[in-house]
Amino acid sequence: MLTRFAKMETGSALSWDDLRILLMLRREGSLLAAGKALEVSTSTVSRRVDAIEAALGRRLVQRGSAGVTLEPTAIALVELAEEFETSLSALRRDTQSEASGSVRVSLGEGFLRPVTAVLAEVRRLHPAIEFELVSEARPVDLSKRKADIGIRTLRTASPMLIERAIGSLSFSVYASSHYVERRLRAARLAPADFEKHDFIGYDGPLSGSPQSVWLRRQGAKRFVMRSNSDSVIQRAVELGQGIALLADAQARAASNLVRLLTEEEAPALTAYVVYHRDLKSVPRIRITVDALQAALRDALR
Repeated sequence: MLTRFAKMETGSALSWDDLRILLMLRREGSLLAAGKALEVSTSTVSRRVDAIEAALGRRLVQRGSAGVTLEPTAIALVELAEEFETSLSALRRDTQSEASGSVRVSLGEGFLRPVTAVLAEVRRLHPAIEFELVSEARPVDLSKRKADIGIRTLRTASPMLIERAIGSLSFSVYASSHYVERRLRAARLAPADFEKHDFIGYDGPLSGSPQSVWLRRQGAKRFVMRSNSDSVIQRAVELGQGIALLADAQARAASNLVRLLTEEEAPALTAYVVYHRDLKSVPRIRITVDALQAALRDALR
């Protein structure tokens, strides 16, 4: 990867230390903050930027009272540096021996509780394995090793990835016990009732999910709160703000939620554990994938 930017027009080569300077300026937004992140002085960062710009023969960083702005050439270098940083992290994880080392797992919020329980059991049996759980609304690119394992409901088209079905994620309509007492004594939603009630729904890309489409098809119209966070949606339901379609595995852990009866069953989603083909023989990955597949079949129902 470094060959893509190792030599510029002047023939000068950039080192990883040079790229880290630009990377931290992009992330932190100022010379002072970048210096703190790199544990060097502000003047050192400034001198390094001057030296990089002199070597490349072009302006890379615009400095102002509100912070710094990177020019397009610097941004392109930063993006390559981020790829290199990701590759270094993946390489470190791959070189860790046997059933030990770090496993980075990317998953949506709805999977956090059951997956955390599975990984805790894996650590009980294999205490040398460490886990990094990253909750993300959008799936990360596993083909580029942004994470080692992904838990998701979308199929992959990448030939670089292996996916295994780990179970069906069921959904039901829920309201708080207080909401039911006030407005739904029978704990039942007939088709004609949907348009009369308050709902909590997804915002952004998730508003087009099968669950959101199902709710609207039933007649839900009044969405009093929206969020892209499963935890926020559940919390709003617990506080009596309205009704929501929640994953049963998520809702079961709450003490004051009531599952409402509906004439039409809510759609279920097949969940998959996904990982890179290069990792299929790595002990800590194989152990984790097998544990997730075995345990989540029942936990997600």
